[in-house]
Amino acid sequence: MLYNEWTYEMLYRWGREELTLAEVPDAALDARLLLEWCCGTDRNTLLAHGDREISQEEKNRYKAAVVRRQSRVPLQQITGAQEFMGLTFAVDENVLVPRQDTEILVEEVLRNLHDGMRILDLCTGSGCILLSLLYYSNDCTGIGTDLSPEALQTAERNAEMTARTGTGERALCAAFLQSDLFRSLPGEEKFDIIVSNPPYIRTSVIETLMPEVKNHEPRMALDGGEDGLSFYRQIAAQAGGYLYSGGMLFMEIGSDQGKEVSRLLEDAGFKQIEVFQDYGGNDRVVQGVWSPSSLR
Repeated sequence: MLYNEWTYEMLYRWGREELTLAEVPDAALDARLLLEWCCGTDRNTLLAHGDREISQEEKNRYKAAVVRRQSRVPLQQITGAQEFMGLTFAVDENVLVPRQDTEILVEEVLRNLHDGMRILDLCTGSGCILLSLLYYSNDCTGIGTDLSPEALQTAERNAEMTARTGTGERALCAAFLQSDLFRSLPGEEKFDIIVSNPPYIRTSVIETLMPEVKNHEPRMALDGGEDGLSFYRQIAAQAGGYLYSGGMLFMEIGSDQGKEVSRLLEDAGFKQIEVFQDYGGNDRVVQGVWSPSSLR
């Protein structure tokens, strides 16, 4: 489709057609969201101001964004942002895009989070889990660990953004540490809550995932080993050494991993183990209470 004079609606239709031809999922929605991002508009503009004139700069920027989306770069990596728990987080190719399923994990932690608690977030990535917990609590402190220095840079940027969210700047007591799970933490560190969304996809399954995931999200944040349980084994075995007695461990899981991860926690000395479902009715979160006396 070619136009001599471009309007807002014309540009949207062009983007929708291009993404549809490329078989991009949700082509119409993505075409609109990209247009709003490129033009600094909102969802009402298409209906109320479809005849709005488009500048050459806006047209070029939009066409470049559509080309990237045609190649299946995730929408959030193009716009550089994703909403999560009512907050906006920066995302890039170094971190997983925050997903709605992970909000279930945060909500379960919040139900057990009290003022002044210390939180450890393993495999923190963008930092969205830890920063959401700190934002919606009072006087809590937290450490986020990740093996990727690039991911930690994104998490630091998100800490600054989250602190400025709302009216006035608020202090969020978050620190980020490069570490392979617990490895770089001082041995005497203790926490009230440990939370993690670790890599849990089986290695053999990764190539079957959508191009947005397998080609553009960090492999190290996806690959959970041959059976998908590699990180759960390590976390379950070591978490007790970093929890106060009665402290809690929360982990996001794949929909078919509830029984296996629950068994790992039980064998490691956790009690009151529960599995929670996401909005689709699939197992999504496992929690357990650290009970060192059960190992005696």
